Amino acid sequence: MDDVDVDDREPSGTPVGRRIVLGMLGLGAAGVAVGASLQDRVSETLSPIGAPFQDVLPAAGGFRYYSVVDEVPRRDPRSHRITVGGLVERPRSFGMADLAALPQTRLTRDFQCVTGWRVRDVAWAGVALPDLLDAVGVSPRARAVRFESFDGAYTESLTLEQARRRDVLVATQMQGGPVSHDHGGPTRLLVAPMYGYKSLKWLGGIEVTDRVIPGYWERRGYDVDAWVGRSNGRDDAPT
Repeated sequence: MDDVDVDDREPSGTPVGRRIVLGMLGLGAAGVAVGASLQDRVSETLSPIGAPFQDVLPAAGGFRYYSVVDEVPRRDPRSHRITVGGLVERPRSFGMADLAALPQTRLTRDFQCVTGWRVRDVAWAGVALPDLLDAVGVSPRARAVRFESFDGAYTESLTLEQARRRDVLVATQMQGGPVSHDHGGPTRLLVAPMYGYKSLKWLGGIEVTDRVIPGYWERRGYDVDAWVGRSNGRDDAPT
């Protein structure tokens, strides 16, 4: 899903219960499948629960953190690398210094979750994906780009046309500083015009492919094309 990292424990250290958390996320996913009215009722029903659930409730304001695995290993920015391969002319890996040596792109955009919440005017910086693809050379047979998280489970894909947009970044900075671990650092994907589940966190690998390979949530019923304002029937596209 979106910008996420579920903590299954209350601040006091009492377990919240992973089945409850996953159940709530399932209800949020149901809002995508059956429309906004159900999602509204889910949010209204769950929002009074209180502090222990504030970081996992959809539409509760600010960034919300979920994860599809129990724990994500932290990577030291000094040794972290992204591998880029598949249908490219010059497969290679990029460390943080390598990424910094490429042309840098800055943009400020709203970050929108498909379940309804939006964080406005988030400042991002990094390498526009078209510039990274140009650095490795894309084969004429290429039709799509697949992304892998170093959480070991999460994946995403874009068509090559989508990946060539200038508002798709390998983000290394967020809100004026490095992308934190909780926000998907040291490197994460930002697909600014699409819902947040396309903006894969903890980016570790990029593969250029001959077709779109549905990602983690698409295999569970989410739209493969996740344009804001078109995928859940409730949101206006950001201005």
